[in-house]
Amino acid sequence: MTWFLIVLGLLALVVVYDLVQRKHAILRNFPVIGHFRYMLETIGPELRQYIVTSNDEERPFSRDQRTWVYASAKKQNNYQGFGTDNEMELSPNYLVIKHDTLGHPGTATETDPQWRLPCAKVLGGPRGRRLAFRPDSVVNVSGMSFGSLSSAAVEAMNRGAKIAGCLHNTGEGGIAPYHLHGGDLIWQLGTGYFGARTADGGFDLAECVRKVEQHRVKAIEVKISQGAKPGLGGVLPGAKVTAEIAGIRGVPEGKTVISPSGHRTFSNVDELLDFVEEVADATGVPVGIKSAVGLPGFWVELAERMASEDRGVDYIAIDGGEGGTGAAPPSFADHVSLPFKVGFTRVYTIFAERGVHHDVVWMGAGKLGFPETALLAFCLGADMIAVAREAMMAVGCIQAQRCHTGHCPTGVATQNKWLVRGLDPTDKAARLANYVITLRKELTRLSHACGVEHPGLLRADHMEMLDDHFGGRSLRDVFGYQPGWEIPSEQDAAAVIADMQGR
Repeated sequence: MTWFLIVLGLLALVVVYDLVQRKHAILRNFPVIGHFRYMLETIGPELRQYIVTSNDEERPFSRDQRTWVYASAKKQNNYQGFGTDNEMELSPNYLVIKHDTLGHPGTATETDPQWRLPCAKVLGGPRGRRLAFRPDSVVNVSGMSFGSLSSAAVEAMNRGAKIAGCLHNTGEGGIAPYHLHGGDLIWQLGTGYFGARTADGGFDLAECVRKVEQHRVKAIEVKISQGAKPGLGGVLPGAKVTAEIAGIRGVPEGKTVISPSGHRTFSNVDELLDFVEEVADATGVPVGIKSAVGLPGFWVELAERMASEDRGVDYIAIDGGEGGTGAAPPSFADHVSLPFKVGFTRVYTIFAERGVHHDVVWMGAGKLGFPETALLAFCLGADMIAVAREAMMAVGCIQAQRCHTGHCPTGVATQNKWLVRGLDPTDKAARLANYVITLRKELTRLSHACGVEHPGLLRADHMEMLDDHFGGRSLRDVFGYQPGWEIPSEQDAAAVIADMQGR
């Protein structure tokens, strides 16, 4: 009886509060009951994820896609039975891989437990960088910084990158101790130059050289923008600038850190190329750029200068507008920058028309971490792909879509110590490696089905986009590619084939 009176009293207090407050009309009109509406709204993503949506509906990744990543990461059965559940004939822009009728005999690669798949080009080779190298994996981990991801997640990814033999991009937050567990790094330098930053926020070349010599930095990436929020700077509130983060980023502890929307060291293509050459000469490592795609003027000038001068970038990472981020305004995430297929092909065409596309290693990003989408990128001329959210799922992300709140339930995208403790870096490292290796395996097998040794040798004719009127066009026709644009030079092709057949 006592408990009943207590509960009744609490409900009465809630009723009074709801009737008096003026912030929520629903609560004023429907005391107590109105709270259920807000509760259901809060768990809406979970309800849709597990109860409402079909296997192919949910965004940004469907249940089928997540299931494939989870099963691959855990080395479980990632097959499906009873045929496809996709509506192939009536789905616009449905991708179809056009196999070779007689197939491919396969090579020793198919008995390699690591399914090694090196890049078809030498990164930094065309420009004669001192530390040029051929990346060992065409599948690599994209830029996600410590701060946006937890320490345990970053460590798991670096350990997993070591196991799988792939590259791990640091993201723009600097090189953290959690990046230093044996995996080779691409050090991303954003507008804040974290880790190589002067006291006034400029770029410190000497510190950059020191970090490259000290750590396993194989390449440097100058981040111009990313697909989910191009043109925006960043703000890290002072309350989040702990002693650890301050030391990693080279900023004062406890003070708000501003990442400007543009770089201080350059403001045009000419100055960008000077910066790239200065950094490459000083460090010896290849230097590339990462950018989303908007207006074409920047890319036209870059290609024309590389065609007529000795200066140039070593790789170009194109990030599609469908790419992910920890937090961004919906207007930017949904509407600013072109999606990967459109943006990549426009930039690639600009370089191919000027004959300098073979002098660049092309990297694609933006929901490419699945066999068919990765294969599409290679058919369009990509030499490597970078995966971010797919890598997050491999180490435990459940697409709770709480990245921007700091309350990621799996400890991946949070700094909450209690939540982070649930993520075991050693176990999740193995899962990241399993996912990368499985994706390389699928890419190899699909390439062989198309009659070629390596995905870098695929052509735009190897894939077709169906319309919803029982027709279809090859990627070459859709994007206006000329024959031969999308495959590497004869020298690079011969070298990678020899490498694959020699294993």
